[in-house]
Amino acid sequence: MIARYTLPAMGSIWTEKNKFEKWLEVEIAVCEVQAELELIPGEAVEEIRDKANFKIERILEIEKEVKHDVIAFLTNVAEYVGDASRFIHLGMTSSDLLDTANALLMKEAGGILIEDLNALREALKTRAIEHKNTECIGRSHGIHAEPTTFGLKMALWYDEINSHIQRMERAVAAISYGKISGAVGTFAHLDPVVEEKVCEKLGLKPAPISTQIIQRDRYAEFLTTIALIGSSLEKFSIEIRSLQRTEILEVEEYFSKGQKGSSAMPHKRNPVTSEQISGLARLLRSNSMAAMENVALWHERDISHSSVERIILPDSTILLDYMLNKMTKLVENLLVYPENMKTNLNKTNGLIFSQSVLLALTQKKLRRETAYSLVQKCAMECWNTGKDFKSLLMEDSEIMMNLSEDEIENIFDLKKHLRNVNQIFERVGIN
Repeated sequence: MIARYTLPAMGSIWTEKNKFEKWLEVEIAVCEVQAELELIPGEAVEEIRDKANFKIERILEIEKEVKHDVIAFLTNVAEYVGDASRFIHLGMTSSDLLDTANALLMKEAGGILIEDLNALREALKTRAIEHKNTECIGRSHGIHAEPTTFGLKMALWYDEINSHIQRMERAVAAISYGKISGAVGTFAHLDPVVEEKVCEKLGLKPAPISTQIIQRDRYAEFLTTIALIGSSLEKFSIEIRSLQRTEILEVEEYFSKGQKGSSAMPHKRNPVTSEQISGLARLLRSNSMAAMENVALWHERDISHSSVERIILPDSTILLDYMLNKMTKLVENLLVYPENMKTNLNKTNGLIFSQSVLLALTQKKLRRETAYSLVQKCAMECWNTGKDFKSLLMEDSEIMMNLSEDEIENIFDLKKHLRNVNQIFERVGIN
C-alpha cells in the first residue's frame, strides 16, 4: 500500500499563511537573482532575507484601507525590512508575484493529487486481482448482456486512473510556469534573464511569452483535468450504487458497527459515499467551466478571473483530494457478493448465450438474418415464459438441423466466454 500524505495536507496549501509565505519566497527569489546580476546591492538582499516577515492581521488591516492585497502585503513586509525594502518588487507588477506564487501552490496541490491517484490505483489493482475470475453479468442499457468478471470492472477502473495520473502529470507540468515580465509582458523594467533565473530557483519554467499574466488556458487545463478525474469517480460511484440496489446486491459499501442509514427505517444500508462523490463531481465540472470562462480576458489582462480563481483553485483541489481518499477507502472496504453475482448471472435462464448461438449458426452457413430470427424466436419465448433457453433451442427442429446437442452444450460453457481474461489483465498491466 502506498503511504499517503507524505506531502502537506491539501487544506494547508491554501491557507493565508502558506499563500503569503509563497509570495515572500517569490519576492526574495527576485531580489536574490537581481543581486547575483549586480542590479541591486548584495548586502540589501542579506538584510531582506534576515528581516522579511509578515503578519496576516496587519496585511488585512492595511488592505481595508488600500483595497489592494499585494500592496498591503508589500507594505507590511516593508515594515519589517526597513530601508532595504525599496529593492523588493523592483520592476515587477502584481501578477508577476501572484501568478508565479500560484504556480507553486498548484504544483504542490497537484503533487498531492498524483499521490492520491496512485493510492486509488493500487487499491483497484488489489481488488482486480482478487476478483479476476469472479463471474458476473455484464449489462448494457441496464439489461443483462453477456458474462464478464468483477475483476475486469476493477481492471477497467485501474486503467482509467492510470490515464488520469498521466493527465495530472501533464497538467501539473502545464501550470508549473512563472513570469516576471512586467505590466504587459514586455520586460520593460527587468531583463528576461531575471525571469529565467527566478523560475529556475523556484523549480518552475519561465513562460515563453506572457501579458500581465500567465495565460489562463494553463489553469483551465489543470481544472478540466481535475473535473475529468471527478467524472471518472462519479462513473465508479454510479456503478457501485447500481450494483448495491436491493434487487441486484452484487456489491455493497462497507457498513460499520453502529452506523445508521435512515432516521425512519432501521433496515436501510445506503451507498452514501458513492452518492456524495456523485454530487461533488458536479462541483468540479462547474469549476472547470469557470476556469474556461477565465481564458478570455480583455487585452493584456483584466481582473475578472482573479476572484473566480480564489474560489475554484482551493475548492477543486481540496474536493478532489477528499473524493479520491473516500473512493480509495470505499474500494478497499467494498463488500463483494459472488453468490449474488452467480444468481443474477443465471436469472435470464441462459439468454446471455444468445449471441454465441447466433454465431454458431452463421458458421453453419446460415444467413445472419435467418439465424438471428431463429435464435430470437427462442429467446423471446424464454423471456416471456421463463423456460430454459438451452432447452428451447434443443426443442427447435430448425436449429437442431444445424447444431448438435454437443455443440449447443459447448456454446453454454461460461469458461469459454471468459477465456481471454488473463490476456486483458496483461494488456492493462496487472500481473
